[in-house]
Amino acid sequence: MEMHSGMMEMIDGFFMGDGFFELFFFIILFAIISVFCFIIFNGLKEWKYNNNQPELTVAAIVVTKRMDVSHSSLSDTNSSSHTTYYVTFQVESGDRMEFMVDGKDYSQIVEEDKGKLNFKGRRFLGFERRM
Repeated sequence: MEMHSGMMEMIDGFFMGDGFFELFFFIILFAIISVFCFIIFNGLKEWKYNNNQPELTVAAIVVTKRMDVSHSSLSDTNSSSHTTYYVTFQVESGDRMEFMVDGKDYSQIVEEDKGKLNFKGRRFLGFERRM
């Protein structure tokens, strides 16, 4: 019986403050820092990839356009949204390429437009419509 109560005191001590919350805090902190580092690493990898690619200009047709709207809400009165714009082009070889574009380019590009697509890696540089 004595051994059982000693073990219970040790377990109670661990879960009630003798290290549990500190350990839990550091695990959560480590997870957040790991995700943050992963996002930064992937961003730098993408940036380096794009910078090492040649700048190309090819004939293309606009196949489709789409928007991705994300919402965040901190409270009932404080919310925000962010829109990301994408355009898919089809090049002469038949390959399709989707690029993230800014709102200005998105509004000026129309589906079935034909012209010259300028890009570097996965980075959209511009589209010149052929009249």
